[in-house]
Formats: sequence, structure tokens, C-alpha cells
Amino acid sequence: MSTPIKVMIADDQMMVRQGFTVLLNAQPDIEVVGQAVDGADAVAKVAELAPDVVLMDIRMPGMGGIEATSVITAVPDAAVKVLVLTTFDLDEYVYEALRAGASGFLLKDASADQLAEAVRVVAAGEALLSPNITKRLITEFSRLGAPRAPSRARIQALTERETEVLSLIAQGLSNAEISEHLVLAEQTVKTHVSRILVKLGLRDRTQAAVFAYETGLIRPTGY
Repeated sequence: MSTPIKVMIADDQMMVRQGFTVLLNAQPDIEVVGQAVDGADAVAKVAELAPDVVLMDIRMPGMGGIEATSVITAVPDAAVKVLVLTTFDLDEYVYEALRAGASGFLLKDASADQLAEAVRVVAAGEALLSPNITKRLITEFSRLGAPRAPSRARIQALTERETEVLSLIAQGLSNAEISEHLVLAEQTVKTHVSRILVKLGLRDRTQAAVFAYETGLIRPTGY
């Protein structure tokens, strides 16, 4: 039997922590290894417990979820993934959480199956961006206007095909969908994705999507 996915839950509400703990521990491939009451507590316990995934509430007293996410994901070669928890799908902080290094987001009213699947997806290094959140990102960049990051030159390191794959990642397509769209073997797409992440120094697909928007590779006017 494979090693279970280790999860830590960071939320200032005890009922949320306990509820998610019960739901996740009912899964044969997931184990909740700890709970944190705020961002500072989360940072300390990640260092202590080395979870695979942190379920991170955005709004907590003291150090909030965005700052904690930034600290946790800034550790060199950090393997932990952060899955942001929010009450509203249009939470004004979702975008900043993704920029801080979160691998995706989940609504707090998600079902037990959705919660478990979200943990599995993020632990596997996949992005967890719903169509609504992709639209949210596009809206945010449309409001901001010009690209925010002075790193567009980094795209020049990519081949034409890799740039095309990055564009499709930013549109929320899975490897299977990219494979079908470009008429490529799915394994070839996976190879392209891996090379993109290495060349750009990015953690996962979510960060690749944010990078594509920030550098202007994807334009809101195209949607």
C-alpha cells in the first residue's frame, strides 16, 4: 500500500479544522497529521510535521493565510503544496494567494469527495483552478492593465511548442486536453510541462498559469 498523503489544516475555526479532519481521515489514502490555528502556527508546524498538503484559510487573526503561504512556499526545494480555503469563489484575496505560491483553492462548502479529490490533485502537482477562478484571474489582469512582472524575457528560453503549451496551461487545460488540442501524446505534453517548469523556475502548473498572465503571454482581450 502506498504512503498516505499527509495533510495539515490551518484555520482559526475549531469546527472547520475538526470537520475537515474527520472527512479526510475517512479516506484510505489521506492522513491529517496536524492542525494550526493561524498563519504563524501553520509555518511552525509545516517545519515540524513536513506535510504534503496544507489546507490554508485565507482570513485568520495575526499572520493570515496569504503571508503564511508566501513563507511556506519560499523555502528552497519545498515539497509542500498549499490549497487555499475560502468562503466565496470571488474572494478578493484568491488572486494574491495564488501569487504567494498557493497551488489552488477550494470553497469551504465543498463536499467530502471534492475535498479529498482536491488534496489528491494538488499533492500530485496538478493545478486546482476552477473555470470561475480562471475567469477571476483574467478579470484581475484586465483591471491591472499592463503586465506586472518585468520577466517577460524569461519566456524567450522556451521553444515555440513549450510557449504554446504554457498558453494552454494558463487557460486551465489539463494534460489530456492539451494532448487532444495539439494532437500530441499525453506523455509528450507531460515532458513539455516539466521542461517549462524547470526553465522558468516554477513550482507547479498554477504558478505557470500566473506567470503566463503576469508576463502578458495571455491577454484578457482574447476571452
